Amino acid sequence: MNSSSTSQQDNKTHRIVFICAGLLCLAPFISSPMALVLGFTLASLGWVPVQWNIAALTKKLLSYSIIGLGFGINLNAAIEASTHNFGLIVGSIFFTLSLGFVLTRALKFDHVTGHLIASGTAICGGSAIAAVAPAINARNDQTATALACVFVLNSVALFLFPALGHLLNMSQYDFGVWSAIAIHDTSSVVGAASAYGDEALKTATTIKLARALWIIPIALVSAMLFGGDKRKLNLPYFIGFYCLAIAVAHWLPQFNAVYDTLFMMSKRALVLCLFLIGAGITVQKMRASGPKPLLLGVMLWAAIGITSLVYILYFQ
Repeated sequence: MNSSSTSQQDNKTHRIVFICAGLLCLAPFISSPMALVLGFTLASLGWVPVQWNIAALTKKLLSYSIIGLGFGINLNAAIEASTHNFGLIVGSIFFTLSLGFVLTRALKFDHVTGHLIASGTAICGGSAIAAVAPAINARNDQTATALACVFVLNSVALFLFPALGHLLNMSQYDFGVWSAIAIHDTSSVVGAASAYGDEALKTATTIKLARALWIIPIALVSAMLFGGDKRKLNLPYFIGFYCLAIAVAHWLPQFNAVYDTLFMMSKRALVLCLFLIGAGITVQKMRASGPKPLLLGVMLWAAIGITSLVYILYFQ
């Protein structure tokens, strides 16, 4: 057998293993952190099919999954959680962006990449970076560096936050609020909150997506500050469909059995999303960005994580 045939056979084997691992993540005994580690392991072994656009698949599946979660959210509870935490949402966003500006200058770091990392930390991770990057004419390498930094911290959050929540004996509601404010990506917020409990999941999803709505004004302001093009905004339209799903479940309660099924299916689909996200992270990508982006990301994350935790536990 020649080398070309061997390579084709290896690729076929890798595709089969990857598909089987993805299907395994739909099983109820596979948690979000386990799925992430499984994806990262296959990526590190080079067993992720290179001809597949994993990033595009992840983005679509995540959008559909979040819309599905909307059918399990109570409208009145969603409004109450969002309005009650409005000050925390707005304050955390502007605090993080301001601190990001100061730390980027102090570290003498590239201001475009620094703003992308700060935007991802302030709002909703990769979605915010994807929305802001074209608006400020960020280069591909600057966007990739910011995304890599955020994805690494998201991975840590999946393990760290539930453990800290149990250590601090946080209520389901308080943990949901904290994870929504202090974790970057919606997928990791949902993963961490889901591991903590259903009430935490519903609270976290509602507040996180209320926070994600700030992508629009932040991207517009960023375009003006950096001299970018406001017409290039890449906005996450799934947020509107998520709100519509909540409204449908509220107005047509006779289909509650269907909504419950959609909610449970969406929870499992999000675990699969985390597997795909893990498959896009490799040690090489983490090393390529160097220490400064990760240092900036960790400093911002620690600041918003600690301050929001203190506020939730002692002042809310």
